[in-house]
Amino acid sequence: MFGKYTKVVYGTAAVAGLGGFLLMANGSGNASKPFPEILSAHSLVAKHVTKDKWEKLSNITTKTSGFTLEKAIACAVQFDDQHCGIYAGDGDSYKDFAAVFDPLIQEYHGISPNAKHTSDMDVSKIRGTINPLAPVHSVRIRVGRSFNGFGLSPGITREQRLELEKLMKNALESMEGNLKGNYYPLLGMDEKIRQQLVDDHFLFVSGDRNLKAAGMERDWPEGRGIFHNKEKTFLVWVNEEDQTRIISMQKGGDVREVFARLAKGIEAVRVSVNNASGKDFLLDEKYGYIHSCPTNLGTGMRASVHIDLPGWTAEGVDKLKARCETLNLQPRGTRGESGGQTGVTYDISNKHRLGYSEVQLVQTMIDGVNTLYKEDLALQNKHRI
Repeated sequence: MFGKYTKVVYGTAAVAGLGGFLLMANGSGNASKPFPEILSAHSLVAKHVTKDKWEKLSNITTKTSGFTLEKAIACAVQFDDQHCGIYAGDGDSYKDFAAVFDPLIQEYHGISPNAKHTSDMDVSKIRGTINPLAPVHSVRIRVGRSFNGFGLSPGITREQRLELEKLMKNALESMEGNLKGNYYPLLGMDEKIRQQLVDDHFLFVSGDRNLKAAGMERDWPEGRGIFHNKEKTFLVWVNEEDQTRIISMQKGGDVREVFARLAKGIEAVRVSVNNASGKDFLLDEKYGYIHSCPTNLGTGMRASVHIDLPGWTAEGVDKLKARCETLNLQPRGTRGESGGQTGVTYDISNKHRLGYSEVQLVQTMIDGVNTLYKEDLALQNKHRI
């Protein structure tokens, strides 16, 4: 059953978890590289990439994509404002550079060294739904998924990226029913199609300094593309920050319907790619679904709604943020993570990724949004709105 398997297949070898990854490190000499100046002095990289660890790890090159610790920490070295500051170039990175990644991940996600991750996409386990009276504009749930045998976006080779795009294009174009749609490669995209994707807010673009520094925009835009179904409620990004970003969304507040479509789409992609290539999702018993950014490990899921909260706006955005923290939620402006806040409409999502199942995180979002809406009504009365 989807979400219950834990084995990852590499050719003829089946292994369980990152602890079972094939040995992938290749030394390139005994002398370590010079220890870098880490501009993000207060980042997790600055804390966990010590000189001792650097001497032991800096000459290791991963097997799948030839990735190094130097490449992994490029953002923390180049910029002074990183909190985490590290990316993995392939699944091997989490094994070969475990002395850095393990304590960093444990600190960021608040998990123990012996923690195990459980995936659960069973929509029947979700209790209730968002109050139909709540002023919810839309629901959006996304996950990242990566396939074994390919580098992750920071390390993937040009040949691997093109092969993965071909597999994904064939998988997506074989979708049926309410998932059926079209794949649009970024390379050579027709201007009319490009403008429509911009108007729909579907198009991802180049220029993010972190993604560029981390090596994710090499060979741009070759090997990247976007898929969406006819109804524009199911969307897949190919070879952006992750190998795939799979998204389900729609107007209104029916979270269960959005989640059910997402689960169906994820499994359809997995089965199609597996049937064509024998490759499967990178899934680890400890870290869940493997992503390029360790902050997304686990579910890689962000379940969100756009909702009007005029009462909380009058009370104060800082107080809303503090309240969301207690509900394990994360508030944003509707223009994204760095787009700021305007008006009374907020993007409210689950805070956690790792250590909780998908069902648990969706339930947390539903219950938390209902609580915020109830409190917002009281705050509207308080502020005479």
